[in-house]
Amino acid sequence: MGIDYKETTDKSLKKISSSELIFRRVLYISAFILVVLVGAVFFSLLVSSFPSLKKLGIRFLFGKTWDPVKGEFGAFSFLVGTLLTSFLALLISLPFSLSISIFLGEYFSRGFFSSFLKSAVEILAGIPSVIYGFWGLFILVPVVRAFEIKLGIMPYGVGIFTASLVLSIMIIPYSATIGREVIQLVPSELKEAAFSLGATKFEVIRKVVLPYARSGILAGILLSLGRALGETMAVTMVIGNANILPDSIFSPSNTMASVIANEFAEATETLHLSSLIEVGLLLFIVTTIVNIIGRQIVKKVSIEV
Repeated sequence: MGIDYKETTDKSLKKISSSELIFRRVLYISAFILVVLVGAVFFSLLVSSFPSLKKLGIRFLFGKTWDPVKGEFGAFSFLVGTLLTSFLALLISLPFSLSISIFLGEYFSRGFFSSFLKSAVEILAGIPSVIYGFWGLFILVPVVRAFEIKLGIMPYGVGIFTASLVLSIMIIPYSATIGREVIQLVPSELKEAAFSLGATKFEVIRKVVLPYARSGILAGILLSLGRALGETMAVTMVIGNANILPDSIFSPSNTMASVIANEFAEATETLHLSSLIEVGLLLFIVTTIVNIIGRQIVKKVSIEV
């Protein structure tokens, strides 16, 4: 009794084809669900903030006064506070995260010491934000207050600068981990070719490793920026929670996430609650814009490489 190889092959191909079709449909459905979820979040925030949008209009975005008692709501100070703390934290963390990435990716990529440092970085990423907040409140605030006294300015202790310091420590693991991974992906042939031409270790890192890995490093930086923009608890504990426009980086202020956390449970008036939800909508839009701009920067850098 002969075996019909053609029939067997056809059945196998049909089976593979049907499996491929099912797999593709699952992927399409998953992607569609993701888009629907993002759209649903945006739509729910938009609908819930409609009373504030209707009454306050554009004044909400550029208003500097936030007074629930008088019914005056302006989110400009929160927008400034959020952007200041996030970008200042990014600026502070960048030298440390880049140094850690190069150190673990080039100098100690293997061995016990490398594993220990990698674990330490991962532990930093896993520490709850409230722990960072407590540490900042009891350790960092007195140090910053003493520094402010030496500068001859009002010694608040809490404020934009303190919140940025706490945030910078919180976001270092994200950019450092991704940076280390992309640095380790640099082909060894490129580095060996540079060494064979007489380049030093520093020159190889500066002229070969960093240019090759810069798109991935930028992606890690943008991920850490997104983390900083949305951080709530740690920032709330050390920023001072003052609903005013900061006049310096040492001034107490507030962020969009912090004001929502502080006032949402006590918001009984419709306009107050709607205004807080509109702050959330504004945070959603700002985060989306930052991510879009970041993707374009990463894409441009990748093309240039």
